[in-house]
Amino acid sequence: MQFLFDLFYLLTGVILAPWLIWRAARTGRYRQHFAAKLLGRVEASPAHRTVWFHGVSVGEIHLLVTLVAAFRKKNPDWRIVVSSTTDTGLAEARSKFPDLVVIPYPFDFSWACGEALDRVRPAVVVLAESELWPNFLAAAGERKIPVVVANGRISPRTFRRMMKVKSLLNRVLFRHVTTFAVQTEEYADRLRQLGVRERQIRVTGSIKFDGATGDRNTLKGRELERVLANRGRQNPGAESGPPVHAGRSPELLLVAGSTHAPEEAILLGVFTKLRSTFPQLRLLLVPRHPDRFNEVADLIQKSGLTFARRSHLTEPPEFPPPVVLLDTVGELGAAWGLAELGYTGGSLDGQRGGQSMIEPAGYGVPVVFGPHVWNFRDPARLLVDAGAAVMVKSADELEAAFAGLLLDADRRRRMGDTARRLVKEQQGATERTVDLISETAGRAE
Repeated sequence: MQFLFDLFYLLTGVILAPWLIWRAARTGRYRQHFAAKLLGRVEASPAHRTVWFHGVSVGEIHLLVTLVAAFRKKNPDWRIVVSSTTDTGLAEARSKFPDLVVIPYPFDFSWACGEALDRVRPAVVVLAESELWPNFLAAAGERKIPVVVANGRISPRTFRRMMKVKSLLNRVLFRHVTTFAVQTEEYADRLRQLGVRERQIRVTGSIKFDGATGDRNTLKGRELERVLANRGRQNPGAESGPPVHAGRSPELLLVAGSTHAPEEAILLGVFTKLRSTFPQLRLLLVPRHPDRFNEVADLIQKSGLTFARRSHLTEPPEFPPPVVLLDTVGELGAAWGLAELGYTGGSLDGQRGGQSMIEPAGYGVPVVFGPHVWNFRDPARLLVDAGAAVMVKSADELEAAFAGLLLDADRRRRMGDTARRLVKEQQGATERTVDLISETAGRAE
């Protein structure tokens, strides 16, 4: 079976080679660590006790920050290796785990996966959320290395597709996973319908609630506030809560986080209309993917709005622009800490299933999102039902939702307090997941 996947990958690579070469030249993707990914020649880890944590990109790496810290606290004598698939994920992993071994995740060729596993020699592999590749899992199974899927989830769309080939998935994927630690009972039931055995399933909750610290008083937050020259000032003694403004005409910062096309164009149009009523409103736009930074910059320029790129701001501008493009990686949390209200992307076009609204909720930010949030359906429903967030049905409703929040400071405060409380009530998944990983690693010794 591994040979067939190798052949499929090779044929696909040959067919897509012109497009991949063009994309690599245009965006810089796929160039770094190519040999290590293709051959599995990652940094060796000869330690007796090693756990390999993997997150596909930046979002999953942020999730692992909480999980790895908790695991290290409970198991200080274990060696930790962290991997990521994307260049941005690797850069973020090196930033978040400067004292750990960080390696590129191998391409799913049998030889690359086998070589990487032989070099790392983990007692257990922990995959964040849903990164399942057949040859990697088969190679782990051949070496009797247990695999834990942490914070697991299955969206409705993915589930429908999986049900069509569930017999194949059980043969090449699911049987090699030791434990699926999933966020909700609903996800657990989907796994059961797919044929996963009950003993492989554990409901542990969502780690992302534990990662939502809500600390507005951080070095990154203060530096971002400084270069933005924001006249709203956060309370330096508070861990969380809406910014406490000082001086005349405090600015209202709208943070649009993890956006995708066409959301940036929609938000810019809505923002332009809102500015006529709320001249103190500013927009901090944060595209989900770094390779779209230039594209979004061109879009803002064409809108006619004055803007600055965060990467160019080393000192506060003399005349703070109404729009700032956050074209850096790893500052979204700091941005949420400055927000008066927010929007979470990937939720309007029905293609992506939404980005996390948990982090802004933890900061006490009243957040708005579209109807397509199946990736975070339970947190979204929890927040909306409690009156801590607003779901709009379409792009046309965004302006009214933002205007209503901007007009009512008391409502924003109540929503923020409720959001922060709900996040705290949901925490605890990290401890349960660490217990599971520790138990699995102990059995594997």
